[in-house]
Amino acid sequence: MALISYRNLTISFGGPLLLDDVGITIEKKERICLLGRNGEGKSTLLRILSGQVKPDKGEVERTDSFRVAKLDQEIPIGVEGTVFDLVAKGLGAEADLIREYNTAAQKLSEDPDDGELCDEVDRLQAELDRTDGWSVDHRVASVIDRVGLDPEDAFDTLSGGNKSRAMLAQAMVAEPHLLILDEPTNHLDFAGIRWLEDFLKKGEFAVLFVSHDRAFLRSLSTRILELDRGKLTSWTCGYEKFLTRKADFLAAEEKNNAVFDKKLAEEEVWIRKGIQARRTRNEGRVRALFKLRNERSERREVQGKVNLLSSNQAQASGRKVIKVKDLSYAWGDQPIVSDFTTTIWRGDKIGVVGLNGSGKSTLLQLLLHKLKPVSGTVDHGTQLEVAYFDQLKAQVREDLSVAENVAPNGDTVEINGHKKHILSYLRDFLFLPDTARAPAKMLSGGERARLLLAKLFIQPANLLVLDEPTNDLDIETIELLEERLLDFQGTLLLVSHDRDFLDNVVTATIALDGKGGISEYAGGCDEWLNQMIRAKEKPKAGRAHEKPAEPRAEDAKKRKLSNKERDALKTLPRQIEEMESRRDQVTALMQEPDYYRNSDNNPSGDQKKLEQLENEILKSYETWEELENREKAL
Repeated sequence: MALISYRNLTISFGGPLLLDDVGITIEKKERICLLGRNGEGKSTLLRILSGQVKPDKGEVERTDSFRVAKLDQEIPIGVEGTVFDLVAKGLGAEADLIREYNTAAQKLSEDPDDGELCDEVDRLQAELDRTDGWSVDHRVASVIDRVGLDPEDAFDTLSGGNKSRAMLAQAMVAEPHLLILDEPTNHLDFAGIRWLEDFLKKGEFAVLFVSHDRAFLRSLSTRILELDRGKLTSWTCGYEKFLTRKADFLAAEEKNNAVFDKKLAEEEVWIRKGIQARRTRNEGRVRALFKLRNERSERREVQGKVNLLSSNQAQASGRKVIKVKDLSYAWGDQPIVSDFTTTIWRGDKIGVVGLNGSGKSTLLQLLLHKLKPVSGTVDHGTQLEVAYFDQLKAQVREDLSVAENVAPNGDTVEINGHKKHILSYLRDFLFLPDTARAPAKMLSGGERARLLLAKLFIQPANLLVLDEPTNDLDIETIELLEERLLDFQGTLLLVSHDRDFLDNVVTATIALDGKGGISEYAGGCDEWLNQMIRAKEKPKAGRAHEKPAEPRAEDAKKRKLSNKERDALKTLPRQIEEMESRRDQVTALMQEPDYYRNSDNNPSGDQKKLEQLENEILKSYETWEELENREKAL
């Protein structure tokens, strides 16, 4: 028997049905990823399965003594007490019972002659004996040990990643049959995400999770559930195969809809012409037309995609964007950056990575002159125009409407010299007019992220600084953002824990170790992650600024081309052609009969020029061949 099974599940909150007569079955030890666009109803389905929300309709079957635990994506604020106190709350009545016993026993020790207290202690002791409540402390301590925390640490002093671990321990302490996770990687760093993957893979429970992290869901999921226009579809395959099958499904759906619409149009023409034969002969056709109309009215179109193509382009910055020399900064006695020197050139797309608390956002603030370094210099190049995406979404003013957040001084925005109405512009970011006029405080996390993107791309910029831009975005929007950033002609600084997003976008990586040391790598975050894993497996003492080992030749061939290398691959053929043309001109000149007789000519200089051109042409051909081979190998 399945752990839990729903049939005819239906729910709506006044608009289109979020769940339209769907079914869902979850088996033991399954690891299911729930996919769907923002606003499709994923969180609603999770709340139904966890018992937080009752559906409008549906039949459910559960295994005996079915237990479910849900870990929300938002970390609670202002939680008092230790990690042990927090995790113990996950046991509910069992933890309450032992707390009651401890309180009553303490009072009895102060007044041993109180008969009522004595009876109460005896009753609670008997209840604990019956339910094996005495094992609560051991169970709590055991699960805290599994997630790698200290039970005596105060919860509010933990980092975001360790708070997520504590909340996971609270969910796990009741030994659930089904663990529900809503965006579990949002507050975790790379090490935390890998730890969570391993933890969930070893579990004896089923997992249903929502995640936009493609590397995470690819590694963890054994099945994919997709919620699309109220319907729930099970795809028994991995993520890559799901993408292929889904594309085929949408293509077939589009084709069927086209055939349907053509037939409906023909029938509408027929009925407008009038029924030429006897009515009894055409009643069936009329009824069929009414049925077609009804089916067409009930069809729900595929949700549109965010349009990130419309954005203001700033004039190009100087070739040297940011020059950093001997930069140092610290929080008290904790060094964040120590003697860091680098140069960021126009067109560079740089990822900034590190564990939680290592200082990634602080480094961005230093590079943007928002923080003053303890020592060293940060010099900006010429004509620099910056657009900044804040991971805390503090740039959203909740007292204004969505439209006023983007266009506070009118109802139009300007895109590359052309005016566009704000409602039309916001529609590109999937905000309908009613939502655009509503207060920003009503937005969900995903909608807030889209609002920030709308504000971001309206600013003329040649330097984009993005701090965790993918949090709360659905996968389709993340992929469109990737394409937009790849086409961006300016410079990019990007902080993200999304491994696929980094690897697909950046051409270089800056890694912070949290102790002041900073290393630079070509390409995405893979080399840094592999080095971090090797360091854990074979710990070695070393200097904080020790440079990473040179990549092996085969690794260098496989790494992604940098922005400059891609430009070189495009421009080299034309440059070679121009050099060959100059070489032929010099050769033709030196072969003229009167060349050596003319005193204005410089034979030795022209000969050196010819040799120099030959060497440059040869080197350019070698570089062109190497870049082409590396591009083909990717």
